[in-house]
Amino acid sequence: MLKRVFTEEQTMFRQAYREFLNREIVPYMENWREKGVVDRKAFLKAGEQGFLMVWPDEEFGGIGDTDFRYEQIIIEENAWAMTLDWFQTLHSRLVGPYIHRFGNRDQQLRFIPKCVKGEIILAIAMTEPGAGSDLRGMRATAIDRGSYYLLNGSKTYISNGLNADVIIVAAKTDPINNPNSIGLFIVERGMEGLSRGACLKKLGFKAQDTTELFFDNIKVPKENVLGDPSKGMSYLMEGLAEERLIAGVKSLSMAQKAMDLTVSFVKERDVFGKKLSEFQNTQFSLASLQAEMESLQVYLDRCVIAHNEKNLTGVDAAKLKLLCSEFLGRVVDECLQLHGGAGYMDEYPICRLYADARVTRIYAGTSEVMKMIISRDTLGRERANFIDRDLVVSDD
Repeated sequence: MLKRVFTEEQTMFRQAYREFLNREIVPYMENWREKGVVDRKAFLKAGEQGFLMVWPDEEFGGIGDTDFRYEQIIIEENAWAMTLDWFQTLHSRLVGPYIHRFGNRDQQLRFIPKCVKGEIILAIAMTEPGAGSDLRGMRATAIDRGSYYLLNGSKTYISNGLNADVIIVAAKTDPINNPNSIGLFIVERGMEGLSRGACLKKLGFKAQDTTELFFDNIKVPKENVLGDPSKGMSYLMEGLAEERLIAGVKSLSMAQKAMDLTVSFVKERDVFGKKLSEFQNTQFSLASLQAEMESLQVYLDRCVIAHNEKNLTGVDAAKLKLLCSEFLGRVVDECLQLHGGAGYMDEYPICRLYADARVTRIYAGTSEVMKMIISRDTLGRERANFIDRDLVVSDD
């Protein structure tokens, strides 16, 4: 594999985080999977060690380094340790930045330091039972009542739904006159009218607490409104490129883990008097997957660089998310097949990876939505952007 470049500080961060996972998270994951929720202490322990929300400035408790490669390291190490059930990246890089980007100074000071420490756990509520990827179809409303907004509605499939102390809720603020007017509202634990459904049972990521949320005449004070209450849709769009970058990193990291598990297995498994790894079918299958994975890794790392430079487009992020999630689906399928009957047993990690992988083609925008985004860009161009057919090279 081509050498990947990380700084000395990032390499040390990786080693420290790996040790943290092995010490504080891995031993408890099975118990958390049975309960359907990660213990809140996981966030507190990560906060104590500086592994939550690395990017905020020192005044908020972070280290002030916005390089996305720190989060890339966290995701890769969680994939290797098989602790991706713990959705700390949702807390750190998907929800936290909304408060930083669109919150006022008072909101930033109220929430971010406690988020960095793990004292506040974050969630975001967009999806509704009748509106998935189409956010304009949401029915939740937040009506201006002078000193507060009256929030009503429900949300579903909310990650960190049980643990969350602060939930950023998207709701329509002028549903009759302007259905596209959407606001983002900070709903805090204990607010009257907030209720949570039971933890939803899922195919994979068993320890990740996923719930329904219900808002019954919640009086959200004006100081809990993020930015302009009519521009929530544009705010949500700003975070989509990073959300899909995160999804791409997760998918490719899980694919690498599946490959590593399978390589170890086929070297040990005896079939018809020889190792499974000695069969040409095994060799060719793994060789093809490895070649494709390394190619995707190059594209992914280039997208990370572009994101750090604030140049990652929504289209490029959609391409990454589509390619990596679809690739992961093929990897876990082939790798489970190479495990034979053992792969269907829950005691083998590949079985759990197979189940966890399925949702990657759904969350952060389905594969079909990614194709729509990419096709609009493709069909909107007069010619491919890597070839100028009118270019004439002169010898002069």
